[in-house]
Amino acid sequence: MVQRADINNVLSEIRNLRSQMVQNQRIDQDQSVRGRVDGPRSVQETKEVPSFNDMLGKAVNGVNEVQSQANELRTAYEMGDPNVDITRVMIAAQKSTVSFEALTQVRNRVVRAYEDIMNMPI
Repeated sequence: MVQRADINNVLSEIRNLRSQMVQNQRIDQDQSVRGRVDGPRSVQETKEVPSFNDMLGKAVNGVNEVQSQANELRTAYEMGDPNVDITRVMIAAQKSTVSFEALTQVRNRVVRAYEDIMNMPI
């Protein structure tokens, strides 16, 4: 399975943040109408951000895992496994292709950024 943020999880986080912002605006408006401030609100703890090396490693491992799952499904279908249908095989193959292409694009952009930085005058 690919170690990446699922789009539904990302959308859920955005909706949660938006509702918190709207709620904070309402509280600010209510307090300004009353003319008083109760003090600072609680601050959420910051999460530790993974390093670029960790994220890249997880992405490469995720792509590798997706490709091996696609190969296993393809082999099972070719062997005549009745539990594996062609649609699952094709979807797995497309996921594998898309994930590899995305990783290649990320690699190309990182290499281009590195080259741009190395070519900068000092």
